Amino acid sequence: MVTTGVKHLAPKPGVLEIEPYVGGRAALAGVADPVKLSSNESALGPSPKALAAYAAAAENMAIYPDGSAHLLRDAIGEAYGLNPARIVCGNGSDEIITMLANAYLLPGDEVLFSEHAFLVYRIAALANSAVPVSVPETKRTVDVDAMLAKVGAKTKLVYLANPNNPTGTYLPFEEVARLHAGLRASTLLVLDAAYAEYVRRNDYDAGITLAQRHDNVVMTRTFSKIYGLAGLRVGWGFCPPAVADVLNRIRGPFNVSIPAQRAAAAALRDGDHLARSVEHNSHWRDWLTGQIREAGLAVDDSVCNFILIRFPETPGKTAKDADRYLGERGLILRGVESYGLGDCLRLTIGPEAPNRRVAAALKDFMAQP
Repeated sequence: MVTTGVKHLAPKPGVLEIEPYVGGRAALAGVADPVKLSSNESALGPSPKALAAYAAAAENMAIYPDGSAHLLRDAIGEAYGLNPARIVCGNGSDEIITMLANAYLLPGDEVLFSEHAFLVYRIAALANSAVPVSVPETKRTVDVDAMLAKVGAKTKLVYLANPNNPTGTYLPFEEVARLHAGLRASTLLVLDAAYAEYVRRNDYDAGITLAQRHDNVVMTRTFSKIYGLAGLRVGWGFCPPAVADVLNRIRGPFNVSIPAQRAAAAALRDGDHLARSVEHNSHWRDWLTGQIREAGLAVDDSVCNFILIRFPETPGKTAKDADRYLGERGLILRGVESYGLGDCLRLTIGPEAPNRRVAAALKDFMAQP
């Protein structure tokens, strides 16, 4: 028997502080076919061209994918007018976000993000023994002055989800630029633009402009949302050349599968399907917002494919009461207590029939004595 003097194997500091990420529910006990409106998935699903590309890739199942994702990077570069050499593809944009933390964080470094931001930012910080710093928001919107007030000598990464999930709010380009201007050159600003394609605001920029101009800005994007490829897990980051070089040194050698690369490239080239998805979302997001406000509930303005509904503290009318009521009727929304929003439910914009069904159910819920 070999003894090493080590009492037990322990993870590095921070890991056991992580609360495992839990996604939106997909099932309800006793309900055979529930309506899932909990995970911000595409209402119209993937482009037919993406589905065809995925099916055609089946014949290559025995072959390793191109580790550089050359085909996909070229397609992204063509679609957005970007240099493919500065694009790094990943197993969802989550992988890019996590790789940046893995590459740059040292124990004791600080990672800034807003109060109701994507939970993966905190996880990435703690997994690298860094210090997560959550900054209060103002009316569920990122407060740039509050963020800048927390920036210090130990600030290594700043994650900004723009637009933000689960609030649906966004920062105009001028505010994002002001945040960046207050950072040291040694601090990396990561602009998580997972919902960028849904935004139709003249003062919005997904992050391409800042990432092109500065050596400490990365923009991440995903094919999981408007492109309807959540099950394939494919995303990308547009990086300064030095950051792209770092990420390519640490990423897995075959981290994006052949079907994912080909389906994503095909999706980018189907502008008609993208336009239909944007139009559908804009119409039904506005319709649902109006209907739910008419029911007597508060709904924040959203630029995404979901809305955040705020419930009163009145017994029988709380978010938990509503979640139970909707679940009994086969409707699954997302509870967001883990985001510090225990009085809210997040509703994904779905196809027409589920949208009408959930609006009617919420009106009935609020009309109860």
